[in-house]
Amino acid sequence: MAPLPTPAAEPQDEPDCYLGLAAEDAERRARERGWSTVRSLPPGTFITMEYLAGRLNFEVADGVVKRCWKG
Repeated sequence: MAPLPTPAAEPQDEPDCYLGLAAEDAERRARERGWSTVRSLPPGTFITMEYLAGRLNFEVADGVVKRCWKG
């Protein structure tokens, strides 16, 4: 049986530091800090709940990050 792959380490970054930022600024900052995937979602969007290492999620309303979480 093949060994399980080791996921890449996530940036040592707190999601709360993105709250209140303009969505474009938050996405740019997240990519600069090493997040491989950044997705912006409108409030109430239905998403699957699988965890993807290296992904940062933003809930954006009126162009501003209202909520942020890893995975």
